[in-house]
Amino acid sequence: MDENAIIDHLEELAERFGIQIRYEVIKQDEDSIKTPGGLCLFQGKYVLIINTDTTALDRINPLATALKHFDLDQVYIRPLLRELLDRIPEQRPLGVSNIQGQVGTEYKPWED
Repeated sequence: MDENAIIDHLEELAERFGIQIRYEVIKQDEDSIKTPGGLCLFQGKYVLIINTDTTALDRINPLATALKHFDLDQVYIRPLLRELLDRIPEQRPLGVSNIQGQVGTEYKPWED
């Protein structure tokens, strides 16, 4: 499966989880670390912003990483994509803190 087909399948899967995908120019300083994009929670909705200045190969990682925030065991995923997603580290669901094992507790660094 080529890179563009993988991207298409990952985008389709992301949309099934309610993730809005936006391709945007991410302006960055020349000497800063380049980011291909990432997932955020905006006004209660998941939005994945992907830098338009990235290659097709570089777009796969933010898509796959965003999907790892969700329970992928609940849906059928093609074996090749499942294998790719299994190589991505697990991600904590956005909007949920798990500081000191307390799920749902907001982390307040000034209270340590």
